[in-house]
Amino acid sequence: MNNLKDTVALVTGASRGIGKGIAKGLAEKGATVYITGRTTVQDNEGSLLEGTINQTAKEVNNLGGKGIAVKCDHRNDEEVKAVFKKIEIEQGKLDILVNNVWAGYENIYKVKKPADYIFENNFWELPNKFWDNMFDVGLRSHFIASKLAVPLMLKNNDGLIVNISFYAGKTYISNVPYGVVKAGVDRLSKDMARELKVYGITAVSIYPGLVRTEGVMRNKDFIDLSNSESPLFIGRAVAALAEDNQVIERTGQILIAAELAKDYNFTDKDGSQPKSLRDVYLD
Repeated sequence: MNNLKDTVALVTGASRGIGKGIAKGLAEKGATVYITGRTTVQDNEGSLLEGTINQTAKEVNNLGGKGIAVKCDHRNDEEVKAVFKKIEIEQGKLDILVNNVWAGYENIYKVKKPADYIFENNFWELPNKFWDNMFDVGLRSHFIASKLAVPLMLKNNDGLIVNISFYAGKTYISNVPYGVVKAGVDRLSKDMARELKVYGITAVSIYPGLVRTEGVMRNKDFIDLSNSESPLFIGRAVAALAEDNQVIERTGQILIAAELAKDYNFTDKDGSQPKSLRDVYLD
């Protein structure tokens, strides 16, 4: 069913991984999806993983949505402003913003020898750039995009802002900056919700589980994938929220994709419903 056929969405960082899955999940419901990212040509611009914004747009179109790829480095405020100006000119509104763009794993993908792996180093051993990458593209970018999205949502006094976060915001996982930035994302959702609720705009965080992204699958021989999720599963979670006329009741909350599947009765692409990792990380 094309329940979102008149819906305009922006998914940031959707060349691959969770962002791509979210774009496809919205496409299944017929949405128009703007897709941002830096990678437009495979193996160009130093990309270490498969996927481009143009490929994502094509897959969105194939699923019944309308995909519009827009090259954007979310470190560059002027490029981000241009994205929203384009949406305003072409659509006159924005219904859904998914803040997914993230650069926190770039150090992992660039590892060529054991000494290069610093993701689990003590905080005093980490270079300052490690912190900067996480916060510039994992928190500041969400704030800037949300600021620009709200005026477009206010046109209809309606809208949904989804910030992709993770359990590291609640418990220690791997390193200090990772936890602090994810906690910041969750607080951003909570505090934005406080100001936006009166205008009918919902803001939430979503925690995926173990997602079979391109990066994860590079190491599939060393990971237990028995309770993993496809990127599309997260997309279906976002689509379910977008279809919910009472979604404002969830505003400010931290939501877990696997639990939303139970609430809204959707499955992963293989028909499964992965288990929530709440007991693993939040016990």
